[in-house]
Amino acid sequence: MMLSFGLAGCEVTNDIGGSTVSGSDSSDGATSDDNSGQKATKVLATLSVKGRAAGTGYDRDAFGSAWKDVDKNGCDTRNDILERDLSGEKFRSGTKDCIVVSGTLKDRYTGRTIKFSKEDASAVQIDHVVALENAWVTGAFQWTEEKRTELANDPLNLLAADGPTNSSKGSGDAATWLPANKSFRCDYVARQIAVKAKYGNWVTKAEKKAMSGVLESCPDERVPTSKSSTQADSKESAATSSGGGDKNSDSGSDNGDEETPGAFCSDEGAKAKDSDGDTLTCSIKGDDDRARWRTAA
Repeated sequence: MMLSFGLAGCEVTNDIGGSTVSGSDSSDGATSDDNSGQKATKVLATLSVKGRAAGTGYDRDAFGSAWKDVDKNGCDTRNDILERDLSGEKFRSGTKDCIVVSGTLKDRYTGRTIKFSKEDASAVQIDHVVALENAWVTGAFQWTEEKRTELANDPLNLLAADGPTNSSKGSGDAATWLPANKSFRCDYVARQIAVKAKYGNWVTKAEKKAMSGVLESCPDERVPTSKSSTQADSKESAATSSGGGDKNSDSGSDNGDEETPGAFCSDEGAKAKDSDGDTLTCSIKGDDDRARWRTAA
């Protein structure tokens, strides 16, 4: 399952380009990733600073129904993000590797490792890094529903997270809520800045002050790109931090040569076995341009 993104009728770019969206005045559905990869402090300086608009009219449905298959890959956004952020994930049989039924999350908000299972799905939730209500009061109330749906399903704005922690965040911005895991705060704030720059949201004075305060400890932090946010960067960083630099030799599995169908791998043509003893091949297939463990034909 390859995560791509873009809604019909919306111009969405995934690479570095020219100028940014001009604040909240962009209501025609256009967005821009032109700031992607730049220093977060520099991008923050381009955001408009205004007070919060009234929350009147806010409703989750104003951002489209949850969760939609906006990229038309056959899987809804929630399962796309679970597949991206979990390691050792397993899928429900017969769903073409769409419905994630189990896996392990190295939660970036708390630093804890969480076992995910479909039976206790609320233990891992998908967080909108820029909360939808916060987006509403910083410009989204003026947008088309199409653009709001785009924001709500954009991988750049989504992270799998510890369920109770996500619930406690609510609609908080950086001035009222930051991850307990201090080592992730720079990344978190940079991601919020990237999303607000892409869609043209503004920040409040308190929010900008809080963001600037976090970035003082990491002045070279750069905003993430939308392209990198569609990939399993969390898996790769988790493998590196655990000493598993070669994903093909470990690939999120603790069972020697046993691998999980659909998991990313590095050496095309390599062979392995799944938990049932069936042969898997590391290969690229169809529109999915990432090498994965696939059942041998």
